[in-house]
Amino acid sequence: MTDLSRRNLITGSLATAALALTATPASASGAPRLVRQRLELTSGFSMGDVSTREAVLWARSNGRGRLRAHLQAIDEFGRVVRGRGQFSRTLRGAWASENTDYTAKIAADRLPAGTRFSVQIGFEDEFGTLGQTTSGTFSTAPSMIGRRNHEARRAQSFVWSGDTAGQGWGINEEIGGMRAYAAMRETNPDFFIHSGDTIYADGPIAAEVLEPDGQIWRNLVTEEVSKVAETLAEFRGRHRYNMLDENVRAMYAQVPVIAQWDDHETHNNWYPGQIIDDERYTVRDVNVLAARGRRAWQEYQPIANPRALRGGTGFEQARIYRKISRGPALDLFALDMRSAKSENTAGLEQHETPILGEEQLHWLVESLSKSRATWKVVLNDLPLGVIVPDGKAQESIANADHGAPLGRELELARLLKAIKDRGVKNVVFLTADVHYCAAHRYSPEHAAFKDFNEFWEFVAGPVNAGSFGPNKMDQTFGPTVDFSLAGTTNQSPRNGKGQFFGHVSLDDQDRFTVSLRNGLGETVYRRILEPVR
Repeated sequence: MTDLSRRNLITGSLATAALALTATPASASGAPRLVRQRLELTSGFSMGDVSTREAVLWARSNGRGRLRAHLQAIDEFGRVVRGRGQFSRTLRGAWASENTDYTAKIAADRLPAGTRFSVQIGFEDEFGTLGQTTSGTFSTAPSMIGRRNHEARRAQSFVWSGDTAGQGWGINEEIGGMRAYAAMRETNPDFFIHSGDTIYADGPIAAEVLEPDGQIWRNLVTEEVSKVAETLAEFRGRHRYNMLDENVRAMYAQVPVIAQWDDHETHNNWYPGQIIDDERYTVRDVNVLAARGRRAWQEYQPIANPRALRGGTGFEQARIYRKISRGPALDLFALDMRSAKSENTAGLEQHETPILGEEQLHWLVESLSKSRATWKVVLNDLPLGVIVPDGKAQESIANADHGAPLGRELELARLLKAIKDRGVKNVVFLTADVHYCAAHRYSPEHAAFKDFNEFWEFVAGPVNAGSFGPNKMDQTFGPTVDFSLAGTTNQSPRNGKGQFFGHVSLDDQDRFTVSLRNGLGETVYRRILEPVR
């Protein structure tokens, strides 16, 4: 069988298989013997929202089973810690079933801070028999109050990017798959922020794509990615597809993820209440699509929420926006700029129109104000001052007017003013979305709206999708483009030069060093931010 034939024959067989009893040759009595089928891991495993004392573990089985994990504290050389600092615990999560597409989570809490763990994870059947297992590692963040030297460590690093398997550029095994994930893993980060567009539910992936230079891009394909996602099974299949990539699985076994969602988890540039005009769809009500897309996203992402950390299934309805504490140097605030988003218009309304919504805006202001971490990093899945057209309308906050705030800009103005009025220092914004990398410095001296303190926004993406940009900037909040770099329009990920991710390192003096890197791991920009005390 040719490689191309193999790719075309990968179907839902990897997706959903119930726990089965298999008949074997007859025994001496003439009755067939029934043997239980071993539970296997279909998509590796992942960890998410790892804070000082909590983590979420995720995996998917090929049948009904209960997720089980064993955690042990290890030292920097991977050896099990004995004596002081010793930690060993076996945890069990919810039962994976057809209702969750055989995915399950474990909410691990009360973990020691500043500790590195080895993880062995797998599913056990109703008889307690453990099936296939796999292993990985992660580290909890240092404690706010360091009682031991290893807890007091402040230094850490992380990477961020967005946009996986977009514009028809999927898993090309001929070039080594999604190589930017390997480049990120090689930096040995403490965690990875996926800044949205974790899948492209609205972008079919074909077996072959003709590139502008005449080369043939050959995708690994499955049934679920061959068309736009409309059913829950098709949305789930999109998430399973990404986990077929060896680079993704290898990274997620070693690097916890903080996942956000944006538009392509549902449909390009969607907003609540929209009726989409897209002939590829039989389901046009975006609320129906978004509900299915959100359910699949929540099933497949290791996202923490208060209810998950108190027990239960881990799949309860919960806010997507949340805070992740990473010790005395760093707090992260992951936003949801989709669920409360107003209709895409020209953005010139005299009254405020939402993109966060009042509840989320209040939560963000209060959480930033209460944070005692040196750096407060806001993870905005849409950029602040980048003009992102949606036909004649605007998809993001900026409206290309350059004057006083209007429409969604009024909500951002309230946020920035509140940050200034409450004396919140060292706020940085990180985003992806626009498929190029950039560094933006927002200063009131260049702005039409001046009632805010200077801050930085850094942009990095895509991780495996087409290249675009750079876009024009709206001057309402006074951005200066310190740096930008883009590939050619819809450039494939083949050479890695048009793929981008960001890297941040925090040292023991809390210096915030940002570098923007291409898909090969080559640094194209670097800046050090000193904390304001």
